[in-house]
Amino acid sequence: MNQKYSKFGQKFTHYSGITRLMDDLGKANHSNDENIIMLGGGNPALIPEAHDIFVKELGKLVKAGGADKMLGFYDGPQGSEVFIDALVRMLNDHYGWNLGEGNIAITNGSQSSFFSLFNLFAGEMVDGRKKKVLLPLVPEYIGYADQGLSDDMFASIKPEICELDNQEFKYQIDFSKLEATIQQENIGVICVSRPTNPTGNVITDDELSQLDKIAQANNIPLIVDNAYGNPFPGVIYTGATLSWNENTILCMSLSKLGLPGIRTGIVIANKDTIEAMSKVSGILTLAPSSVGPALATRLVKSQEIMHLANNIVKPYYEQKAKTAKQLFNEIFSNTSARVHKLEGAFFMWIWLPNLKISSEELYQKLKEKSVYIIPGEAFFIGVDKNWKHQYQCIRINYAKDKDTLIKGLKLIYNEVFN
Repeated sequence: MNQKYSKFGQKFTHYSGITRLMDDLGKANHSNDENIIMLGGGNPALIPEAHDIFVKELGKLVKAGGADKMLGFYDGPQGSEVFIDALVRMLNDHYGWNLGEGNIAITNGSQSSFFSLFNLFAGEMVDGRKKKVLLPLVPEYIGYADQGLSDDMFASIKPEICELDNQEFKYQIDFSKLEATIQQENIGVICVSRPTNPTGNVITDDELSQLDKIAQANNIPLIVDNAYGNPFPGVIYTGATLSWNENTILCMSLSKLGLPGIRTGIVIANKDTIEAMSKVSGILTLAPSSVGPALATRLVKSQEIMHLANNIVKPYYEQKAKTAKQLFNEIFSNTSARVHKLEGAFFMWIWLPNLKISSEELYQKLKEKSVYIIPGEAFFIGVDKNWKHQYQCIRINYAKDKDTLIKGLKLIYNEVFN
């Protein structure tokens, strides 16, 4: 049966990159096929020590009667007041900020945060103008690509590629093109992830400061997607200072701590933005889920969440990163393959300059052999389609056991170089 959908329906029912990523992830996670090598997806690892903390916390909540309120009552559209208060106190104590309860909103995961934020500040404006979201550094998170209600809602800048020793490279922001792009493309908001998904790139404090100054000079909000960053989950392996001001919108999440299923996003912004987010939340979802806030409130109040991030989650992934780089060096030694410097998150971004097929075709060939990766081209949002580099990259999730990683990398090597 051919349904006649609206423009909204047509836009949001096409098969997007993020839909395929999650579809692959769901099928692989629930498959009984022991031959599947799942190196795609963004699911965090189930870290036993962290998982035990969450299970014990849930037990305490149930024993104390807190589960009744968590399951049986709505929070307000801004989210749990108790959780927000705990976050305000912890962040002010830790960073010396001057947040109030009106500076934080809870959402049903980061994906829902970005849908609201992008469409608040970009798209078709009241005066008829069309504004865009600027991604100053691509490749960037695949989940942004289809968030806009308007067509052609993203502008981006091709990165400078800095080649390093040991077959490494690093993307850097091309600031020489940033100001001109803001003027030419009528930018309404700037968005950057730190660490970056898919590459594990961490833009420097200086780069972030420059973005902040440019955003403020142009009266444009700066969104910093901090889903993998400090203070939690803290999956950063290089020096990086977390900063916030009234023009910065900081987006956080409980997912990468090991709680992706509870869908809890956190937005820190000026009070006008938080009020707008709350109104949108009331219309779209009535209220965000109470489960994540209820489970995490005591951990935030006691700041045990900092211990969890710094002493359990970060070391776990940092060791995985070292193992992944070691395996890359062994398997892809003396080839043309390059790997982005692993500075954060838990992804390995591999550049294959001499790849004879597109990354999409490579994805399909590997999938036939039960190896799941993510083709890189979908991460180059708003980039000239003729730029060859975007078809030469793949993303893998290295938060796996070593044997799985070895098998997957060797199969990738064989497919590309044999």
